[in-house]
Amino acid sequence: MFYQLYELNHAAMAPFRAAADIMRFAYANPMNPFSNTPFGRTIAASLEMFERTTRRYGKPEFGLKQTTIGDKTVSVREEVVWSRPFCNLLHFARSVPAARGNDPRILIVAPMSGHYATLLRGTVEALLPSADIYITDWIDARMVPMTEGTFDFDDYVDYVIEMLHFLGHDTHVIAVCQPSVPVLAAAAVMEEAKDPLSPASMTLMGGPIDTRINPTAVNKLAQERSLQWFSDNVIMNVPWPQPGFMRPVYPGFLQLSGFMSMNLDRHLVAHKEFFMHLVKNDGEPERHRDFYDEYLAVMDLTAEFYLQTVEEVFIKHSLPKGELMHRGKRVDPAAIRNVALLTVEGENDDISGVGQTMAAQTICVNIPEDMRMHYLQPDVGHYGVFNGSRFRREIAPRIIDFVHQHSRSAVKPPIPRVIKGGRTG
Repeated sequence: MFYQLYELNHAAMAPFRAAADIMRFAYANPMNPFSNTPFGRTIAASLEMFERTTRRYGKPEFGLKQTTIGDKTVSVREEVVWSRPFCNLLHFARSVPAARGNDPRILIVAPMSGHYATLLRGTVEALLPSADIYITDWIDARMVPMTEGTFDFDDYVDYVIEMLHFLGHDTHVIAVCQPSVPVLAAAAVMEEAKDPLSPASMTLMGGPIDTRINPTAVNKLAQERSLQWFSDNVIMNVPWPQPGFMRPVYPGFLQLSGFMSMNLDRHLVAHKEFFMHLVKNDGEPERHRDFYDEYLAVMDLTAEFYLQTVEEVFIKHSLPKGELMHRGKRVDPAAIRNVALLTVEGENDDISGVGQTMAAQTICVNIPEDMRMHYLQPDVGHYGVFNGSRFRREIAPRIIDFVHQHSRSAVKPPIPRVIKGGRTG
């Protein structure tokens, strides 16, 4: 009944949250003489803190309306081009002149691990000037009725394959964090089937390919607990009146508590500084709002997908051991011969330790040497692997270069094997 109690508590707090919001506007109103005093700003700051810590954060928007190509600003239109019960495929259609020709087509597979695909807004924004971008927009499991059936690891792999078929020849795929395993599995399944629409290149970023290497706190937790423990302690049924009523899920609010507890001191300090900035009225709070509006927006995962991922990826290490199964058939990474492989890691990654993603280079033994590359970005953690200034400056250009070189539609000049500013191999 824990999920039901959480929903009841949220509903019970609604009147107080509304009252706090009204009072905050009253105290922050320039017409109020107290609004420009430390007393008034302290009251308004306290009310905003209360409202923000008791609300449920909805799904954010990408909000990418334009991009810059060369020296010109062009508009961007977001459209759903493919849809299934648990995922929409979004296309960021750019208004580019026909004379420009075709930029590489890239499918970004966003993590299905609690946050929405909008967590990769910075990833999309950095790649948009140079590529035709599509991204998986996973749907909150609590919003999917039970009549739509289940969604597990096999379904995830099938979705990736279907999207690659939909996008067609010469599509490049980027997997950020968790989807590195199912994306590699999808490529292996397609290659073994001699599928002509297998991806031209595969970029795996900060993914748990082999969590036995440099295990992090997340990896150790999975090793210390049995699968039954996870089933008994984190799986709950969606409460009424949500569309997914009675669907077994790993609730988003539980995932968020896990995210927050990993760096609790940092979050407490951030909220304390946010409060002080509100009192000082120095214009700094907007960055805090933007970050936590995204960070605190979470979604439920289907129980079958979550438990299967924990078991196969973090407990049994099935992929690097050659034991991963898809639809009853063993997934063979050695079948991958025609898909170029780029692996990217962050030196300070505390989610996927250094070496865990690079393990893909070891298990994909039949990819030719001139079709593979590994890059370790210094001085970034997990988030910095796919977002932030170093991603835009150091990582995104390398991804675009790699994609261009391994495009199947044209022969491109080779990229350097050693790149200043990071470590490659």
